[in-house]
Amino acid sequence: MRERLEKIQSQGLEKIECAKSVEELQAVRKSLTGKKSELSEVLKSLGSLPQESRKEVGIQATEIKNIFLEKLKEKEEQLIAAKSVLDEPIDLTLPGTSINRGTLHPVTQMCYDLNDAFLSLGFEVFSEDDISSEKFAFDNLNFAPDHPARQMMDTYWIDGTQDKSANERLCLRPHLTGASVRYLMKHGAPARFVYPGRVYRNESVDSGHERAFFQYEALIVDHDFSFSSGMVMIQTILEKVFGREVNVRMREGFFPFTEPGYEIDMECLVCGGKGCKVCKHNGWLEIMPGGVIHPNVLRAANLDPDEWTGFYVNIGLERLVMMRYGVDDIRLFHSADLRFLNQFK
Repeated sequence: MRERLEKIQSQGLEKIECAKSVEELQAVRKSLTGKKSELSEVLKSLGSLPQESRKEVGIQATEIKNIFLEKLKEKEEQLIAAKSVLDEPIDLTLPGTSINRGTLHPVTQMCYDLNDAFLSLGFEVFSEDDISSEKFAFDNLNFAPDHPARQMMDTYWIDGTQDKSANERLCLRPHLTGASVRYLMKHGAPARFVYPGRVYRNESVDSGHERAFFQYEALIVDHDFSFSSGMVMIQTILEKVFGREVNVRMREGFFPFTEPGYEIDMECLVCGGKGCKVCKHNGWLEIMPGGVIHPNVLRAANLDPDEWTGFYVNIGLERLVMMRYGVDDIRLFHSADLRFLNQFK
């Protein structure tokens, strides 16, 4: 039995040394230490051996198995270290493998494009916190005390402050317009600035509406700024964003912070003005309210309305992106679905 074990050891070590790959070594491991290996058969036959030789044979067989395991581990490490990264020669003339890189969210990219467009026209970019107050979100903007927008059905009021008023009553900002007074109080007039950011509305979600979405507001305050100049500004910005002339129309609209106020629509680029669910089948999409700044808003900003005037536009960023790429559901932008977002790389 001793001679048999010595033969198993010598042949096993030779097989380990001759293995040329990790896969081949795994086969050798199974043949030397597996349940059906010759060494296992010797261990299983210990019961049939004379009593005086069982211990000696068992110790020798166990030692051989441990030697095999140690040599197998060493050989595996050698094969892994020596294995080439590529099994085939490298052809340096072939193009490299592309790297999967991230990119800007399409809404963020639209915001940056608008920043570039407005900066080229001499505007400043301004921002504020997402949490506002009743004073800046409503009082300073000429909202009536009983205006529906002040109710919890429209505005997210911060818990614990809903029974207070003015600066002490806090909310997630329902629009960006309150930032205009904050900016004017700090910087005065004349002023020419934009302020992008997320706003929050307690409303039903559908293909054209979200509870949390992005706006992009622009305001000019000067001694003499004509309404026609505001219209030219709108057309110029849209042309810069879409790279071509865009059909625009204006309708009368009421907003507490403007006098007069207008709804500014652009021809739906998803359907080309033919009508679809995005534009509610009328060929036009409301993209921004706007108008002349109300005298009461100027007074709240400590400006004399007899000396100063201004012009607002408030752009819905997601809707512009929908027009740019032909997307028909605003909810896709907030879904975090990589199948959708990967299209904008």
